[in-house]
Amino acid sequence: MTYRPMIRMGDHLRLSARRFPDRPCFVHPDGTSHTFAEVNGRVNRLASALAAAGVGKGDRIAVMAVDSAAYYEVLYASMKLGAVYVPLNNRLAEEEIENLVRRAEPAAVFVSTRYARMVRDVVGRVGGVRLLASFDGDAEFADYAALLASGEDSEPDAEILDTDTLGLAFTSGTTGLPKGVLQSQGMLKALVTLESVEYEMAPGEFRYTASPAFHIAGHAMIFLHVARGFPTLVLPQFDAPTTLRWMREGGLTGCFLVPTMIRRILDLPDARAGGFPELRTIIYGGEPMSATLLREAMDVFGCGFINAFGAATEGGLQGVLSTADHERAAAGETHLLGSLGRPPAGVEVRIVDENDDEVPPGVVGEVVSRSDAVMSGYLDMPEDTGRALRGGWFRAGDLARRDEDGYMYIAGRAKDMIIRGGENIYPVEIESVLSRYPGVEHAAVVGRPDERWGEVVVAVLTVAGGRTVDPGDVRRHCRAHLAAYKVPETVQVIEEMPVNASGKILKRELRRLLSR
Repeated sequence: MTYRPMIRMGDHLRLSARRFPDRPCFVHPDGTSHTFAEVNGRVNRLASALAAAGVGKGDRIAVMAVDSAAYYEVLYASMKLGAVYVPLNNRLAEEEIENLVRRAEPAAVFVSTRYARMVRDVVGRVGGVRLLASFDGDAEFADYAALLASGEDSEPDAEILDTDTLGLAFTSGTTGLPKGVLQSQGMLKALVTLESVEYEMAPGEFRYTASPAFHIAGHAMIFLHVARGFPTLVLPQFDAPTTLRWMREGGLTGCFLVPTMIRRILDLPDARAGGFPELRTIIYGGEPMSATLLREAMDVFGCGFINAFGAATEGGLQGVLSTADHERAAAGETHLLGSLGRPPAGVEVRIVDENDDEVPPGVVGEVVSRSDAVMSGYLDMPEDTGRALRGGWFRAGDLARRDEDGYMYIAGRAKDMIIRGGENIYPVEIESVLSRYPGVEHAAVVGRPDERWGEVVVAVLTVAGGRTVDPGDVRRHCRAHLAAYKVPETVQVIEEMPVNASGKILKRELRRLLSR
């Protein structure tokens, strides 16, 4: 007999609607809300409408939109049907989005109006989409409200195994080709359980995640809130003044913020004008945070802090620095402010050398982990899957050391990934675009530390003999092919690239050059 899980991801919403039917589920920017019972009914009607359009188990449903309650309704309708949701990064350029749509082959696409023209053009070139719907009205798209009205409020009864894929999330790859991360129901359930254990949430929470819905830190946090029966504030996108107002006056008990966002809130003139009476915890992650910024945030907000570390899209949580750890740091153990924390419950983490042998405390090695919250692999990329999951251990290429008490400290990223404002940027993708600019002989991209963004992108070029390039025009060229956050902050031309004996560009030498 085929095993059928007793609880599916989509059941979390149904069960919370049964426990807390009249409790707000999604709170809108104007303060209005839909209750858990209302949201569950809307999701059921959407799932019914999707099924009537021929979208069902195993089909892919892409979303290209700003954050909204409707966005999350699509994700839950997808999970209830056993379909595969595909959240698309709305900051990407049209060329990048077309690449992802071709890879994903969605049966349905949901959009915000601001992306309607781009998506319409992309879908027209790619084909294969059976349903194209708009959240906020567009004459050429199916209307979201009309879809809801056409469906029936009945629970879907799809048989969904924990090994079935429910999410397909694209993340940039070091080869320049985006990797489609296959996220199973078992992975998502395990991630929700990990968060529930490690994020120290109490009854009566009302929380906000500033990470966009297309990020795992965005939608996985919402999955946790729904499973626990907590109300969630949903804003179209992060806005520092609005977030500060909700933190101080709106009754928020907690937030997820990347350090760049924390900096932007603290820089507001009235950030220190009053207290935060309801705020219990701020969870942060996604990029390094300086000890100076962390101390300032702890002083201003006066709440508990939790550092969440890990390539969550692919490998779930790998380290957590708890509120108790932050309190120890405030009491004098200041070295902990620079720590990634210790492995969470149910996750095995090792720091290994090039032979996969565990290194002793104090020695830098690669962080590898295994848990139930690890991806199934990469879409149509067996070699990359094999490397990432070699020997049954997930490896994102992060380098770290561990102290005698088991606390981890980041030492670098083996793949030279740049993290700008919580966005992962892989240099090869940008270098590929730079190499297409007339006159460029060699291109190298590195990250430069930045107080506001954590890191910014810097391009270093050499040009063919007798040629010249205009740095401003090079940036415009990049802007035409890349998302804005990937465009180099500065472009520097040098006479000759530093290389090793085999001709490989030495990026550490470039970083040293740029730091002068």
